[in-house]
Amino acid sequence: MSEMPLHLMAHPEDVVVARLGPAEQPRWEWQRGPFASLTVTADETSIVTLAEAVPVGVATEGPFRVVEVAGPLEFGMWGVMAEILAPLVAAHISVLAMSTFDTDWILVKAEEITAAGEAWRRAGLIFTPTSLSGSLS
Repeated sequence: MSEMPLHLMAHPEDVVVARLGPAEQPRWEWQRGPFASLTVTADETSIVTLAEAVPVGVATEGPFRVVEVAGPLEFGMWGVMAEILAPLVAAHISVLAMSTFDTDWILVKAEEITAAGEAWRRAGLIFTPTSLSGSLS
């Protein structure tokens, strides 16, 4: 666990998870927004991107809001994801968790971002928008 409270920053943009077939590559500009990711497995290609970027007809789930853990986080830190996810489990909020080299990212359904923020604050985490004038909903 961290010694200081984790700082979680909610981005205002709606993102989705899009699904393509095995080895299929997106033919649109998907590398936009606060967080974009392309993951390829033997069975599918998944893309996290801005909702507005996905062409009509592509299978998607969302919209989600992206929550960034203030970082960078050291690779040797332990319990970070457990500390973030435990309050959401207690509140029955489903999320997608992802990591990059520098930090962790949580995708929360857009309609549940306010409830997630309340759960995190009750657990002692710091939850803010990415800008001081930003709105969380």
